[in-house]
Amino acid sequence: MSSKKTLLILAGGLGSRYKGLKQIDGILDNGSPILEYSIFDALEAGFGKVVIIVNSLIPQSYIERLNGIAKEKEFELQWIYQEMNSIPIQGFDYLEREKPWGTAHAVLCAKYAIQEPFVMINADDFYGKEAYQLAAHEIDHQHISESQFGMIAYPVNTTLSGHGAVARGICALDSDNFLIKVEEQTSIQKINDSIIYSENGKNIRLDPGTLVSMNFFIFHPNIFCALEAYFYDFIESLPMPEQEFYIPSAVQRMIDENKIKVLVKASPSQWMGVTYADDKKVIKNFLITEIQKNRYPEDLWK
Repeated sequence: MSSKKTLLILAGGLGSRYKGLKQIDGILDNGSPILEYSIFDALEAGFGKVVIIVNSLIPQSYIERLNGIAKEKEFELQWIYQEMNSIPIQGFDYLEREKPWGTAHAVLCAKYAIQEPFVMINADDFYGKEAYQLAAHEIDHQHISESQFGMIAYPVNTTLSGHGAVARGICALDSDNFLIKVEEQTSIQKINDSIIYSENGKNIRLDPGTLVSMNFFIFHPNIFCALEAYFYDFIESLPMPEQEFYIPSAVQRMIDENKIKVLVKASPSQWMGVTYADDKKVIKNFLITEIQKNRYPEDLWK
């Protein structure tokens, strides 16, 4: 059984802590950034279409590079620019904003490009082959519908950085592994042998196996209708100039309104990310090991 599957990559963010355009920063000598490893894994899992949300800082040379790869490897590739006026707002004073409205706004920008179930990921996160295989299984077996989405989550101890605190969405699940809520914590770190975060001046310990959301969602295209309605509600609330419209918040609202259920599956893959510039060396060494295990070719596209 196989269904049409799309990979939506959010590559429009600006990594202030990374100090660079990490979405297209090559990791190894082959020049492939993390998002190309994600595409490679998704293609292996049966995905045939890739949609990438980008900002105006993405160089044309990189767009041409990936267009050439898509043509050679015969997968559909679409680029969508996330601009402040991508979703028109009548009478809104755009001079008050310096950048678009965050991840839920980014997904909404893909409304007219995607009509099939799709996986949404961050461009700068490495999720591992098994995550895409799990997602493909959910789509191919028609578990993703107007009333049920999916999420691939990771044990918190596999998602930490050795170079500073990280923000993670802690998942609360019911007895059937459906999502109840995601609680965002912005100061999670490992101190000695404990994983802790700070709340109201107190350090709270987390079990290493606690599942956290890393923005790997499996959506039905009906999410676009909800996102559009929620986005206009967000604008009508008169948000502060830097306030953003986030995908976890939108999904939470859909859950709270009994519009959908979200089945959470734990990924057996190792998550890797580049929150800080020094994280790049860690993922570089990890990918070298993966190549030595024959899980990836040395040159990804040859």
